[in-house]
Amino acid sequence: MEFSEKLQELRKIKGLTQEELAQALYVSRTAVSKWESAKGYPSIDSLKEISQFFSVSIDDLLSSEKAIFIAEKENKTNITNICEMLFGIIDLFSIALVTLPLYPKALNGYIYSVPLTAYTDIPHIRIRLYWSGFALLFICGMFKLIFALKNIDKYQNITTIISITTNIIYVLLLALSKEPYAVVIAFMLFTAKCMLILKAAKQGK
Repeated sequence: MEFSEKLQELRKIKGLTQEELAQALYVSRTAVSKWESAKGYPSIDSLKEISQFFSVSIDDLLSSEKAIFIAEKENKTNITNICEMLFGIIDLFSIALVTLPLYPKALNGYIYSVPLTAYTDIPHIRIRLYWSGFALLFICGMFKLIFALKNIDKYQNITTIISITTNIIYVLLLALSKEPYAVVIAFMLFTAKCMLILKAAKQGK
């Protein structure tokens, strides 16, 4: 007997609806429905709750192969989620492009390094592009963190694409504008994010 059938049987023996079982296990009714229709399996923590609630062992609910499969899948999901969080944190680190003295400013015959807030000796269009790039990266970082913390996968790929595309354009803009210090920081952020994408992709295999 499959897990989905066993769960249905145990629930019916106790005379519970899916809603009542969901409340007892502190999950959504949709989750219980998915488990009973064999469209998914509970997490290890939920399996423990089910085991305790019905006073049966996990071995009675699942074969050892299925239990190992669930544990491995949950581990991969956790690693992927950590990668998404780190991705968001890296985008938040783009604030370095604004606060660090990365831009040249001529004053009294000397060249000083100043933060973006004091970098006013260039056309306004470039200043706006620098600030727009930083703002978009920072916003992407906030959304990546929020989605990761709330386990929302739906918009993660879109946010990643926007962030990577913005980062590439930012690097090219800084390189064409001959901003050596800023372009190094922007490229380092881009490289770190690419490494996280590769790590997450490996977990998805």
